[in-house]
Amino acid sequence: MDKRLDHILGILSDGHKASVKELAERLNVSPATIRQDLTRLEQDGFLKRFHGGAVLDETDVISHRMAINYDIKKKIAAKAASFINEGDTIFLESGSIMALLVKEIAALKNITIITSNAFIARSVAQNAENNVVLIGGVFQPESESLVGKMAVLCIEQLHFSKAFIGVDGFTGDTGFTGRDMMRAEIASTIIKKSPEVFIITDSSKFGRINLSRYCTLDETDHIITDSTIPDSFREMVSKESDLIIIDE
Repeated sequence: MDKRLDHILGILSDGHKASVKELAERLNVSPATIRQDLTRLEQDGFLKRFHGGAVLDETDVISHRMAINYDIKKKIAAKAASFINEGDTIFLESGSIMALLVKEIAALKNITIITSNAFIARSVAQNAENNVVLIGGVFQPESESLVGKMAVLCIEQLHFSKAFIGVDGFTGDTGFTGRDMMRAEIASTIIKKSPEVFIITDSSKFGRINLSRYCTLDETDHIITDSTIPDSFREMVSKESDLIIIDE
């Protein structure tokens, strides 16, 4: 994705919608160019067009969620990518940052990526240099995740050195949590199986409580997030795990 499209997503992320005129003025290009850019971003699933502008869609579809806090998520994904080496076998769970992580590691070769998400599997498959293993299970159409007992059994039979997990919430009492009970079961299984666990999330998730627990803080090895994480959570996380703050 070129820099102008990145900038458009960054602008939309701030207010979730903008007019063609506003985007053209801020990026110093013609309205016709902006309309072409918005069409491309809509085709890729990042946003929805309306007459005279565009708006981010906040459904659970990964391509839509990628655009929320896009700049921060992209930096978190880039930092996570720095821990992945050629020849690694890794597990990527679902989530918008995970989809951006796939793009960040596209230049690496001979990586085996195991995933429980069809969107991520398709993204990996676009790079012929790497292998993808998509586990079986019950398919959730909106999030494109594979869940259920079959998915759990698949994970238990596989071996990988690192797992990258996205979350929807964290507090000291609840640990890391998610909105979907069936996805939480998958995430918990991955975490228990992995020798090295990375939680990658923007700081807005700290202080939120969701339905189902993924894991406790002491079950993680690394937490990658942005600098606006509240000080109380920064201190709490640092005591139990390797807290990695991205430069903004």
